[in-house]
Amino acid sequence: MSSLSSSDAPYTLRAPKQLFPLTRHLSYRLTPLILRLPLTPNHVTGLSAAAGLAGAACFLAGTWGWGVIGGLLLILCYTLDNCDGEVARIKNMSSEWGARLDDIADWLVDTSFFACLGIGTWSATGEALWLWCGIAAAAGATVDFGVDLVHYARERKKPKAPSREEVAKGERRPENAVDWLIYIFHKLSRADFCVIVCGLALFGVAWVLLPLGAIGAQAFWITDLFNRARGWHT
Repeated sequence: MSSLSSSDAPYTLRAPKQLFPLTRHLSYRLTPLILRLPLTPNHVTGLSAAAGLAGAACFLAGTWGWGVIGGLLLILCYTLDNCDGEVARIKNMSSEWGARLDDIADWLVDTSFFACLGIGTWSATGEALWLWCGIAAAAGATVDFGVDLVHYARERKKPKAPSREEVAKGERRPENAVDWLIYIFHKLSRADFCVIVCGLALFGVAWVLLPLGAIGAQAFWITDLFNRARGWHT
């Protein structure tokens, strides 16, 4: 994500030391290639959104083949979503507007995916329940986006409001079992959600994400509120 840097020191791309998120390993290899092109971080964000929306649209077909293609496009989307921030920091082109654009792109992809998966599964099975599950999941993602907007608006009113990177550096780390459960659910699972989608699509069972998403999306924005209160940010 693109955000203002609190340091003028040059940013160096480093190899990930942990297994998760998996997309970080992909972006580590893709970012050097992007740096050779005349692309700004916002261009990369736009490409990420385009790949994500195209991937979501693939699930409208409700077939195995299109589902797998959609899953692969979502992996590309999430990988580019990592790359835009890396490019921004390396080129010293970070901005709060870039961070907001990134958030909008994430919201569009999330809501489109669940809506398209719901429509595609409904079309394939004739069961309207899947459609409503998709709508509920998309609505939950929208509420979570709204929570972020409200929090951002409040933070910007504060004098000397910190940039997103400054906030990230000051995040409180998990300290107990409850902290870790929220952290894993809210951050790690989201970072590699595309891998989960692609894996389920390969087995032809991406539809299981609809009831899980209908419930999980609501839990997601609720835990987001707890994250804000506990000093974590996404």
